[in-house]
Amino acid sequence: MPETSSSPSPSGDSPVPAAALRSGALGTADIAFFVVSAAAPLTVMAGVAPLAILLGGIGAPVGYLLAGITLAVFAVGFTTMSRHVHSGGAFYAYITRGLGRAAGVGAALLALIGYNGMEIGVYGLLGSATQDTAHALFGADIPWLPVSLAGLLLIGYGGYRSIDFGAKILGVLLVAETGILVLLAAGVLAKGGAHGLSLASFAPGNVFVPGTAAVLAFAFAAFTGFESTVIYRREARDPARTVPRATYAAVGFLGLFYAFVVWIAIQSFGDAEVAEAAGGDAAGLFFTAITTYVGGWAADLMHVLIVTSVLASLLAFHNAINRYGLALAEEGVLPKALARVHPRHGSPYVAGIAQTVLGAVVVLGFAAAGADPYGQLLLWVNTPGMLGLMALQLLAALAVFKYFRRVRHDEGALRTVVAPVAAAALLTAAIVLVVTHLDLFTGASATVNTVLAALVVAVFAAGLGLAGWLRRHRPGVYERFAAQPDPGPGADIAPESEPEAVAPVRRLTPGD
Repeated sequence: MPETSSSPSPSGDSPVPAAALRSGALGTADIAFFVVSAAAPLTVMAGVAPLAILLGGIGAPVGYLLAGITLAVFAVGFTTMSRHVHSGGAFYAYITRGLGRAAGVGAALLALIGYNGMEIGVYGLLGSATQDTAHALFGADIPWLPVSLAGLLLIGYGGYRSIDFGAKILGVLLVAETGILVLLAAGVLAKGGAHGLSLASFAPGNVFVPGTAAVLAFAFAAFTGFESTVIYRREARDPARTVPRATYAAVGFLGLFYAFVVWIAIQSFGDAEVAEAAGGDAAGLFFTAITTYVGGWAADLMHVLIVTSVLASLLAFHNAINRYGLALAEEGVLPKALARVHPRHGSPYVAGIAQTVLGAVVVLGFAAAGADPYGQLLLWVNTPGMLGLMALQLLAALAVFKYFRRVRHDEGALRTVVAPVAAAALLTAAIVLVVTHLDLFTGASATVNTVLAALVVAVFAAGLGLAGWLRRHRPGVYERFAAQPDPGPGADIAPESEPEAVAPVRRLTPGD
């Protein structure tokens, strides 16, 4: 049955009906499909991993393992808090309850811009990847813009349909894109690689090299979007268990799978030869490997599956953005119309239409300016989105620590102190690594890179300004921002002592 509740009207005076999302529609695997698909494993491996090998050498696989371990530490506190905060606002709800409403509103704006940046930029990748595939398979040169616009319509339709429809589509696409990499691995393992299989990639002397910092920057970027599991809480079956399981499954799979596939790529050329191969043809490294060990037909299939991998990533981010838009419309921060949900599909279809229109405006704007779909539309729009989501992870880790210092709870110190503090330190280091190596992501000038990084700070600052405006001019909206859903009569409510008296939280035990 659809889930209903109530939320403040834009005036802040009275509640309006909340979205009738399909509660209980998603299991652990479904949510994991969404977040792993957002990461686009095949595209990340074929498009970025060769650069990681070129810069970091044969120790590159360990960089992906270290990034996965860092984000797994973050997930400990993050998923613990998911048992205590039930708002549909995910990141911004957590940050509100830990760091106060002003920071929460800033985080909400940053999440909206961050997820939009991560998705809209990828329409440029869709256009360029389809161009490459058409040229490789048919020798045809096609324009990128019609492909990107067609992708906008296709993804818009996918978001319009029910969430379980999207989960089924992503399940098929994800199996296909990971399957082709597994096929490559099987071929390399069966033939023993170029010179016999080697574990030299994991030797400390090959890991702790000057290029490791660049590898770590690429590795952290490869996980972007994994934290969106909590966005689907309202549509999950038994969310107290499903959301943590999906989060751990996603980050665990990505960390191990990335490291394994990069190691396989190294074995396919040999420890001594792979850096030269990556330097000579980074874009073709995986296609050369799969042609050698499986066959030319597999390389052709990989070209096609890169396009479907991009489509899967777009659909996953589109669904996440729609639910953020829905939540903020329910809060009264965005127009009330965005809170409408389709009566049959149970999807936030108006938010989806708005997001599709925004994507079309940005894509057409870059096309009108004569921008390159990959070097500018993808990289210039995607990069601040990536940085924004990393900044949200850091704020969320800090919020987890502060939240559990103020409320009564039954959670252990490992989950509420050690994990969030360690995650905050590690994420700070990760952000520094990415920012100091931003030229590797954008290929742009120092001026462009400074502007892209500064956008993240500017958006958060604008959110703080919006919080101040809401507090003065729409106090009802401000006071109810990120409030807990009504737990119903007779629920066990634990009082909180936190800035600005955010609405109380239901006290949950680990068995809830």
